[in-house]
Amino acid sequence: MADRLELGDEEALALLAWQVGAGADEAILAEPIDRTRPPQAAAPPRGVAEAPAAAPMAPIRPAAATRPIGAPKPPPSATRQPAGPLATPPPLVAQDAKALAAACRSVAELEQAVRLYDACGLKRTATNTVFADGNPQASLMFLGEAPGADEDRQGRPFVGQSGKLLDRMLEAIGQSRASAYISNILFWRPPGNRQPTPQEIQQCLPFVLRHVELVRPAVLVLLGGTAAKTILNQTEGIMRLRGRWFEYRSNENLPIIPTLATYHPAYLLRSPGQKREAWRDFLALKLRLSERV
Repeated sequence: MADRLELGDEEALALLAWQVGAGADEAILAEPIDRTRPPQAAAPPRGVAEAPAAAPMAPIRPAAATRPIGAPKPPPSATRQPAGPLATPPPLVAQDAKALAAACRSVAELEQAVRLYDACGLKRTATNTVFADGNPQASLMFLGEAPGADEDRQGRPFVGQSGKLLDRMLEAIGQSRASAYISNILFWRPPGNRQPTPQEIQQCLPFVLRHVELVRPAVLVLLGGTAAKTILNQTEGIMRLRGRWFEYRSNENLPIIPTLATYHPAYLLRSPGQKREAWRDFLALKLRLSERV
């Protein structure tokens, strides 16, 4: 076997930075695994003695009797064992999410329902459920895509670098988290901040739509392409959707909500040249809010 590669401090830090950039930003095991050691030679965990060698398997004996060719099959009751109870109940499906969301009569009830909802696989890999932040009585509501690493640790949306940028953008038009309400279309962080799957979005969508219905904002702002395409049911990308006003309502019994699509702050951090376009969008948002006063 070849000798192990020895890395200097700078090279090791560069490799670690590359891993974090690729999404491997959290440790899973308490101790590293030696991948160079053959499986049969792997050392047992600390404090655990080696298990004794397994006894040789007994030879497989042929069946005592076989059914002759052409003989009728025994009745099912003679060959099938009765089914026992399931170890755990099956997870809730999308139809259950719609029923749960529709039954909620307040934002507090909806938050409790989301925290109890176990059908979305993202919940099993996330640290916290990230529901919302700000003032649920505000007339301005923001919907982003999904929590990031900082949001997952703190359990609040937009608290990392993109959240700080959003705070500055709000201050620039005379708003703040106290005058706005902020959430996402996903309540749990996708591993490594990957793009959420259509199934994951559909599992959360009934709660998101009910969220908007219960808050009933005067103006809704969609941050990023995933949120815009999902809520507006559009196929165009954010480059074409941003800066445009749409009329949104989840059903005909509710009033229309003026809705603006714009760039996600995380995208602006990666593409600072687009901040000028986002600033135009926020100026249009400021004007629309002033018209409703």
